[in-house]
Amino acid sequence: MSWLIQASATLLAAASLPHVEALVSAPYPNATNSSTPGASNNAYSPPFYPSPWMDPKDGAWADAYEKAQAFVSQLTLLEKVNLTTGVGWEGEACVGNTGEIPRLGFPSLCMQDSPLGVRFGDYSSAFTAGGTVAASWDRGLWYQRGLQMGMEHRGKGVDVQLGPVVGPIGRNPKGGRNWEGFSPDPVLSGIAVAETVRGIQDAGVIACTKHYILNEQEHFRQPGDYEDQGFLEAISSNIDDKTLHELYLWPFADAVRAGTGSIMCSYNQINNSYGCQNSYLNNKILKGELGFQGFIMSDWSAQHSGVSSTHAGLDMTMPGDTGFNTGDSFWGPNMTIAVLNGTVPEWRIDDMATRIMAAYYLVGRDRTSVPVNFNSWSLDTYGYQHAYAKTGYGLINQHVDVRDEHARAIRDAAARSTVLLKNKNKALPLNGKEKFTAVFGDDAGENPLGPNGCSDHGCDNGTLAMGWGSGTAFYPYLVTPLEAIKNEVTSKNGLIQSVTNNWAYNAITALAKQASVSIVFVNADSGEGYITVEGNAGDRNNLTLWKSGDALIQNVTANCNNTIVVIHSVGPVLVDQWYDNDNVTAIVWAGLPGEQSGNAVADVLYGRVNPGGKLPFTIGRKESDFGPDLIYKPNNGKEAPQQNFEEGVFIDYRYFDKKNITPIYEFGFGLSYTTFEYSDLKINKLSVGPYAPTQGMTKAAPVLGNFSTNTADYQWPNNLTYVDTYIYPYLNSTDLKEASQDPDYGLADEDYLPPGTKDGSPQPRIPAGGAPGGNPQLWDIFFEVSATITNTGSVAGEEIPQVYVSLGGPDDPKVALRGFERLSIQPGKSTTFTATINRRDLSNWDTVHQNWVISDYPKTVYVGSSSRKLPLNAELKI
Repeated sequence: MSWLIQASATLLAAASLPHVEALVSAPYPNATNSSTPGASNNAYSPPFYPSPWMDPKDGAWADAYEKAQAFVSQLTLLEKVNLTTGVGWEGEACVGNTGEIPRLGFPSLCMQDSPLGVRFGDYSSAFTAGGTVAASWDRGLWYQRGLQMGMEHRGKGVDVQLGPVVGPIGRNPKGGRNWEGFSPDPVLSGIAVAETVRGIQDAGVIACTKHYILNEQEHFRQPGDYEDQGFLEAISSNIDDKTLHELYLWPFADAVRAGTGSIMCSYNQINNSYGCQNSYLNNKILKGELGFQGFIMSDWSAQHSGVSSTHAGLDMTMPGDTGFNTGDSFWGPNMTIAVLNGTVPEWRIDDMATRIMAAYYLVGRDRTSVPVNFNSWSLDTYGYQHAYAKTGYGLINQHVDVRDEHARAIRDAAARSTVLLKNKNKALPLNGKEKFTAVFGDDAGENPLGPNGCSDHGCDNGTLAMGWGSGTAFYPYLVTPLEAIKNEVTSKNGLIQSVTNNWAYNAITALAKQASVSIVFVNADSGEGYITVEGNAGDRNNLTLWKSGDALIQNVTANCNNTIVVIHSVGPVLVDQWYDNDNVTAIVWAGLPGEQSGNAVADVLYGRVNPGGKLPFTIGRKESDFGPDLIYKPNNGKEAPQQNFEEGVFIDYRYFDKKNITPIYEFGFGLSYTTFEYSDLKINKLSVGPYAPTQGMTKAAPVLGNFSTNTADYQWPNNLTYVDTYIYPYLNSTDLKEASQDPDYGLADEDYLPPGTKDGSPQPRIPAGGAPGGNPQLWDIFFEVSATITNTGSVAGEEIPQVYVSLGGPDDPKVALRGFERLSIQPGKSTTFTATINRRDLSNWDTVHQNWVISDYPKTVYVGSSSRKLPLNAELKI
């Protein structure tokens, strides 16, 4: 059993790994510019111990906690270790599985990507991406999408859906995984993630909100060998406390308040401490200040220590092995040893297990669970239960169709998320009876390899409907724009032809000259960093269109004076070369629509859906308009690259406003086939009491039952069939030192554990905390805002009035989004838009008092159709 001996040596040694955590007491400092060569390695993350234990006050979490405690009280130490440790990569059917508890009939828990559908699942749907549905600004749509995704995961036997995403939030538009999340605005992202969490969990599946936190680029996200630098630790995202709270933490707080059962910690370092063992962020902020009652799960291989990550708040390690298929684990048998020798107190592993089971009961997995009926590693009906070990041959995929009627909702979501950016002389909508329709662009057609022909969609062949990486899902089919438009035109006996080769210049010119209307499809892709597509290693190298899209547009417009451009992209692209060309009569941003791509865009182009989407980001004139760039080259010598977030809260439209940069299309912008007018702003001030910081002490950490201290009880069972590289909790010696094979075994805790790590006594409550999401008084409503919105056009349409607030201080954004609503209004009719402004909306984070405060600066509310079209405003008198 030499594999186990080697694995056991990692636990105690890991407690003193470099870069685990800098033990300083200073708050998060500001740092030098991350784009500066040789950026200084001077950011630190202060320690915070012990890891808070569950402490629900009342409601659903309290009920789930009671059930979880009853379950965990029955478990042996080995069973608790199994519940918290993954079995290893490709060890079971899902992308991540915990060990099972056969004695109680409790199966392995299944963790499965992705935030837009069941990754690797056949007979499941490919939903519209998060960064696209954000453009709908529609709470009901977000909830419905979450519910339907949750139902599909539930039907496949999944316990935890690895999504939704609000990290990355989108600090820079070139970030490879921005499209998995929602928007660089924290309020838009926060409301979208909350509704999505509620939907997923109402379906009976645990939502895992990710990636916590500041995982804002793919380059250097993990330790590894880079270029001629040799081995480098993962990039460190260096941030100050104010920016953390007012921007990046904001949507995570909303997810926690909505009840997310799980949070996934990220690959990167934060202030030079790895995310999954950063005690300040996990213990103080997430579990303490935000009152998170669920469990923290590692991203896959984002755990870099055993004892350290345990005390820093990690509750579940995925996929369980130190590296894919090593057979070694930081936990597993090492956790068994650590609890037996007292390095990890029993209350800590009890809390880990309780958090997992509380999330399980919170969403009703005890009522909705079905056995896993698919396999991540094969679409075959029969195969190996343990794919890597190639053992356990039998039925692995029952091909269960979980799609229901979700295609209709996906089509509607994609259409309602489509943004009309330009519509000269009412070029749109079309009627299908145009004299000669020509369609251009590789993005209009099929991937020659089929819609799932590239692993994890790691290519840009044919129409783009999702990015690449682990955040993807198989298409059951993909309706292309060309086939949808062809169906539209031919059903009315029209004439339509196409050229889908972007470089067939002669054919493009010839066809464009004949067309009465030309529709050009272009795209820009990105994804996760383990795949490189056309030289883009996850992150985009630039913001230009792919496959010579600009040249394609210019070739068509040179020969056709009625050219409509449709953009499928992961985020902002540069349109400065052609957006104001007179021959470009309309521009449509369609994002990443999912399986119903062609049908959805046809619904908008041909007027069945009046576009009501609004941009969830800004489109600028050049890359530098967006502020600090990503780091593409090591910038700190042989040390971890340093990414200093010195721009503070000023990203996307906030940066444009601060620097007085005029965008081409601003955040919140979107046209309609009708027009709207805003009037009659009214402010109703409510009576609100003073803010009271949370006080008092928690209860002591509960210990659920006693575990055997007889090491003979933890040896390998005689009847166990060992599976290669599978992670088990058992020991191969009754002598703990021998089992650990750690030369420093027996080193006193005080020699390497920070003070307080094992303290299970009552702890002071955090003043800014008090409930999931933070202090409950943050949601006290100060003002009710209303305005009249009138449809002044001739067709029914949907408008999205937006509320912005100016907090008035020199370090505050010019305006910051605080509310919105999607309204359907008939022609010539008016409706009343209402929104509320709460305490959090009016507050800043005070780094001295470590709490939210309302400054004395004057506050102003604005209402309008975008971040730069705000015709109504009023002073807010607090």
